[in-house]
Amino acid sequence: MAIPPELIGIPLVFSITATVAIVKMWLTHKEKMAGLSAPRDNASLLDARLERVEQTVESIAIEMERVSEGQRFVTKLLSERARESSAALPRERVITPH
Repeated sequence: MAIPPELIGIPLVFSITATVAIVKMWLTHKEKMAGLSAPRDNASLLDARLERVEQTVESIAIEMERVSEGQRFVTKLLSERARESSAALPRERVITPH
């Protein structure tokens, strides 16, 4: 009983392709792991950049506090103005039907 060549060729092609893909994934994984465990040469650059980010965040927080303080001041002025104008107007009695 002879095995047809198609039954030998198809699994052979797929097994070679699968082996190549698995080896490539394994090598890529090894490269990534080597990159993670390598010592950081640019640690000082990273620290300097992080310092700049922290300073930027602090300055943004200060500016936002100034904006919110200005908003509170304007709200206070508007509410006082509304109270003064409503005190000057005679109050009408509103009757709503129920």
